[in-house]
Amino acid sequence: MAAPPADASPPGAAGQLADADGTDGLPVAATAAAALIPVMTEICGAGGVVSDPRDLATYECDGLTSHRTAPGLVVLPETADQVAAVVRACARAGVPFVARGSGTGLSGGALPRSDGVLVVTSRMRKILDIDPVSRRAIVEPGVTNLSVSKAVERFGFFYAPDPSSQVICSVGGNVAENSGGAHCLKHGFTVHHVTGLEIVTPDGDLVWLGDGTGASPGYDLLGAFTGSEGTLGIATKIVVKLTPLPEAVTCLLAAFDSTSQGGTAVSSIIGAGIVPAAIEMMDALAIKAAEAAVHCNYPEGAGAVLVVELDGPAADVETDRAAVVELCQQAGAGEIRIADDPAERARIWAGRKSAFAAVGRISPAYIVQDGVVPRTALSRVLARISELSDGVDGVRVANVFHAGDGNLHPLVLFDDSIAGAGKAAEEVSGQILDLCIEAGGSITGEHGVGVDKSRYMTKMFNADDLDTMQMLRCAFNPRNLCNPGKVFPTPRMCGEVPGVRRAPHPAVAAGEMDLF
Repeated sequence: MAAPPADASPPGAAGQLADADGTDGLPVAATAAAALIPVMTEICGAGGVVSDPRDLATYECDGLTSHRTAPGLVVLPETADQVAAVVRACARAGVPFVARGSGTGLSGGALPRSDGVLVVTSRMRKILDIDPVSRRAIVEPGVTNLSVSKAVERFGFFYAPDPSSQVICSVGGNVAENSGGAHCLKHGFTVHHVTGLEIVTPDGDLVWLGDGTGASPGYDLLGAFTGSEGTLGIATKIVVKLTPLPEAVTCLLAAFDSTSQGGTAVSSIIGAGIVPAAIEMMDALAIKAAEAAVHCNYPEGAGAVLVVELDGPAADVETDRAAVVELCQQAGAGEIRIADDPAERARIWAGRKSAFAAVGRISPAYIVQDGVVPRTALSRVLARISELSDGVDGVRVANVFHAGDGNLHPLVLFDDSIAGAGKAAEEVSGQILDLCIEAGGSITGEHGVGVDKSRYMTKMFNADDLDTMQMLRCAFNPRNLCNPGKVFPTPRMCGEVPGVRRAPHPAVAAGEMDLF
């Protein structure tokens, strides 16, 4: 495998400032994006530019449909050089731009700008190199998550991060959100499996972060970029770490009368020193939806099911399986199924993997949340979530989540044809995040902050914390053209010139920005 260039400079040199008069970064009219059609056509070809309003509507939201904005222009580059040229054109014109992969995000992180350009990387689908010896592969950002595992399976490897949408979500999007998935308990998140990135900086330069080994000296810019939600640049090549296929894999399905019993089993398993590849839980409402969608044949009447997957050396898996069975029985499991055969394991996983989409069978509309709580608080928080939904007419909550690391994915169900139902569901959704924070957790585990949760950032972080984060963003993205309006609750300006301010910045005067 060809290593990334050793002398590549990090993006966003610290000295870059906006113009002294403060005009950079101001919102521009949608016509500015439309004015770029000729240059974008020259870069990407006529088939790589979307400008018809009817076609632009296709891109008005990601997987979170409650936030919608039609982009001013859409481009579909096919190479890293084209992405860089697109970004340079936007930078010269002062037009904001947003990167989008497969559009499966659930926080509005790829929500476009009506006055900007949406850079869609879904045509960049090449697996450029597989190196079994160094256990690495280089992929383009539009490569789907699952296709990496399929491509390297013949060499005895797999790509460990596996979001539930892994069939369609892109590795570039996984990098932006630092996605995890069911197996993150043992194998970690995307950041633990990315050892190098080629990125396009907000000025349009192509640079490398990391050298592909995962052991680069200096500041961890690679770690800072991963999970930055597209606010620091656009990934165009990704060096991923490959994990050897385990000698043995077994999957257990344990049925309980309640999520409280399931939570007790989870705590007992982790407390015993066992680290499964995955521990997933679904409550009765989520089970009902999965049965309607994929007929997963989970135990009838179960108040909750726990899916526990163990992998590793055969002897260790056998020992841990016996211990997990005993601990689940002690916690009150009424039925336990064990699957060693891949087809049987797939049938158990089918219900869990389908859960997000499946609730569409039992509710006209729903909100997917993504809070995190300590494992020890699972039972208490789940009980409070049940109380919240019981107290609001027309709102139900189906719980399906990564129980092993306390990453909750409550699905807030409502009927959007009923006046006020959507607002009530949003209030319940927000109260769930409040519960997570109160329990010592987080407002997101893997879906990101995007536009949907930015207003909750001040509940987790104080002003100094947020300002420090903004300083990093400003170092990479001083003009705030790269995915503006995401993550942070209030836009702050980069590159303010020190000294006495003669007059307020026009954006400040208009109430659109705060001083930073």
